[in-house]
Amino acid sequence: MAHTRSNPRYRGIFPVVPTTFNEAGELDLESQKRCLDFMIDTGSDGLCILANFSEQFLLSDEEREVLTRTALEHVAGRVPVIVTTTHFSTKVCAERSRRAQDMGAAMVMVMPPYHGATFRVPEPKIEEFYARVSDAIGIPIMVQDAPAAGTPLSAALLARMAQQIEHLAYFKIETAGAASKLRELVRLGGEAIEGPWDGEEAITLMSDLDAGATGSMTGGGYMDGIRPIIEAHRAGDREKAFAIYEKWLPLINYENRQAGFLAAKALMKEGGVIACEAPRHPWPSMHPDTRSGLLEVAKRLDPLVLRWGR
Repeated sequence: MAHTRSNPRYRGIFPVVPTTFNEAGELDLESQKRCLDFMIDTGSDGLCILANFSEQFLLSDEEREVLTRTALEHVAGRVPVIVTTTHFSTKVCAERSRRAQDMGAAMVMVMPPYHGATFRVPEPKIEEFYARVSDAIGIPIMVQDAPAAGTPLSAALLARMAQQIEHLAYFKIETAGAASKLRELVRLGGEAIEGPWDGEEAITLMSDLDAGATGSMTGGGYMDGIRPIIEAHRAGDREKAFAIYEKWLPLINYENRQAGFLAAKALMKEGGVIACEAPRHPWPSMHPDTRSGLLEVAKRLDPLVLRWGR
């Protein structure tokens, strides 16, 4: 049976795995493995590594290889793993994607080519870029439609690529007005849009689910809070989904608007999951007042992350 929006390979919550460093800024692979175990234990349907919330822009190519191998070997098929392989170069992105597939990735996530604030390519080149990456692999590609890329991707372009490029099937929409874009993407692309997904820490999750999202790529700290929202909505109980969303929204909002990608690591450090929450230089550490505010909000909800390692 063909994989379509009605019959997707993957759905649910696929949070981003943070990259764990020690105080000296070196990879901490023991903490990384504990982080992966926690994220599976707390209800992830799958995981995503090397994303922006994984500090991928602070990693060397060699470290990417180590992290990909470590994650895929340690997860060992317990859940599917998406590997982010974004690069400006079509050749490099295709090679990264092929290596990720060979190591066991279930999917690759790729932003359109961009560099800095102004280096972008026109739509025909974006289409060629994704087509050539698709030709290099046999697993699905997720387009990451993120503000960070600074590259406008119209719903019409995304739908056309889904219909014309063999493995392009999933779409993480986290631009402003995500629900409207998801709705238009589904309208234009039909069953070719195998995975219309939500992102940006689930800050717009209810609207996006109402618009047809079947998956969400969130932060990694509290899947036990977010997964029940998705499951209740899928089961047709929108009132239950809304009630859970309403309960967890203060923490989602705090992560999205205040703490950013350091939220998951701070929560994991507090709960004994990982040894060190520091980002890699030159990214600044979280302000102590921001951290205490995050924990205050989290403790009201008692997520598993604060108890898992204790």
